[in-house]
Amino acid sequence: MADSSEGAGSSVRRRRVDNKRQTETETVDSSSGKHGGGADTEQRLESLHTGSYWLTRIVLLRSVAFIYLVAFTVAYNQNKQLIGENGLMPCKSYLNSVKRYVGGKIGVAALAYTPSVLWFLSWDDMDGNLDGIALVGMALSGLVLVTGMANMVVMATLWVLYRSLVSVGQLWYSFGWETQLLETGFLAIFLCPLWTLSQVPRRCPPSLVCIWTFRWLIVRIMLGAGLIKIRGDKCWRDLTCMDYHYETQPVPNPMSYYMHRSPRWFHVFETSSNHFIELVVPFFTFLGRRMCVISGAIQILFQVVLIVSGNLSFLNWLTIVPSLACFDDASLGFLFRAGGGAKKAVLDIQNEDAAGRTPKPSKGMLIRRVVNVSLGVAIGFLSVPVVMNLLSSKQVMNTSFDPLGIVNTYGAFGSITKERTEVIFQGTLSPDPKDPDAVWEEYQFLCKPGDVYRRPCLISPYHYRLDWLMWFAAFQTYEQSEWVIHIAGRLLSNDSNVLSLLDHNPFQGRDPPRWVRGEHFRYKFSVPGSASAVQGKWWLRKRIGPYFPAVDLEALRGYFQSRNWPHPHLPRNRM
Repeated sequence: MADSSEGAGSSVRRRRVDNKRQTETETVDSSSGKHGGGADTEQRLESLHTGSYWLTRIVLLRSVAFIYLVAFTVAYNQNKQLIGENGLMPCKSYLNSVKRYVGGKIGVAALAYTPSVLWFLSWDDMDGNLDGIALVGMALSGLVLVTGMANMVVMATLWVLYRSLVSVGQLWYSFGWETQLLETGFLAIFLCPLWTLSQVPRRCPPSLVCIWTFRWLIVRIMLGAGLIKIRGDKCWRDLTCMDYHYETQPVPNPMSYYMHRSPRWFHVFETSSNHFIELVVPFFTFLGRRMCVISGAIQILFQVVLIVSGNLSFLNWLTIVPSLACFDDASLGFLFRAGGGAKKAVLDIQNEDAAGRTPKPSKGMLIRRVVNVSLGVAIGFLSVPVVMNLLSSKQVMNTSFDPLGIVNTYGAFGSITKERTEVIFQGTLSPDPKDPDAVWEEYQFLCKPGDVYRRPCLISPYHYRLDWLMWFAAFQTYEQSEWVIHIAGRLLSNDSNVLSLLDHNPFQGRDPPRWVRGEHFRYKFSVPGSASAVQGKWWLRKRIGPYFPAVDLEALRGYFQSRNWPHPHLPRNRM
């Protein structure tokens, strides 16, 4: 019995010791948990949730602001020469013609036909107005780009200012990327709070509706571009378009020279890949998060390849913007500094939401939800004619179906030119243009091919509007591009406005030419490693014939008067 009692007591003591050890172990584990568990919590804090778009909004706003900054910079540097008081197509004359067309009053009809703030500004200094619009646009877009903060007022102001320039830009602003920037900029307005300037405005979460409007934009851009190719030039169907594209695109860059000489199989691969990316990949957007991210990544890579291989203004840079909406915060977190303000703020919001501490929607937030839904409905309604156009065998590209250009149809390179031609302006001091001994000297543009020894330029995302239009003029006639003759008249008087758009004036510091003519040449890339390339020639050219005959100021007097163009003045020593 004693042994039994002692055994029982020993068992009790062992259980007590074991319990004490277990308690100590749990205490230690619990204490360790405060650090180990805290590490787990910290790890969770650093993991951004999928399906939120706070950081996506910052990236989108900065991207749109960058494009705006480039566009307004181009406007500031070139608008006076193109649409200013003494420009090639003065916007003041254009506004006056619109005013006459709508009955002589500046009212709703005038604004609907040509929406522009220029209607409300004094026309006594139109150059100052154009510069002012561009400078304000540059300042506001620079602010958004640097800070990553914007509100609806700032983004709406940028949109109105650029809309004002596009409306009066006439031929110089007739490119598809202008309407694409306006549509992208319009959607960006709804990414922001009304007044608050903050990267992460807590009471204005990014709208999923708005994110989808950007995704819908990139889908339409790609499908429009792909369908216009399939329905257009035969070379897109027989996979030979890339045999010509690099050499004949509007403004080649140095990489174009080398990519043109790629092997035939590579050009076939490029063309096939183009069709896949433009006609198949857009549908990935609707197949869930992972496929949407893949779609966005492919589209961005595609645009980067296009940027590297040619100078297509800011078009490809702009097309990257809506592709960014395919990525959520979890995908874009690597772009933001760990522990940084924006990323930390988003993590705090996500943890609050996970803990059920989401703020109760305010009246403003509820109104904003109504606005977002209304935006989605409006975009859906305005997309009907766009979708019908995409489905039509008579598809048109780069067209607006509403006055403000909010939802548009897009497309590019539906046909490919098979040979490159250029218009070369030449001037002479000879009194007789038919004199075989007359020395004709060439003007050089800033970027378009001219001097065969000059390396192709690299300017994207910047844009020389005149150089781009000269590409179109080269496969038209001067009767179809009368502004070419306007340029010739300005060159005859050494007009500083036009000369500022050129790279080389052969009559700099001398008397202006007595005669100017346009010569038509066929251009081809030299072959790398050939004798011509060794001599430094990037291009080979062959004269086709005259583009327009030799003209002098007196001969152009009637031509200018019939078109209400101011007649260039002869220098005093030539009068």
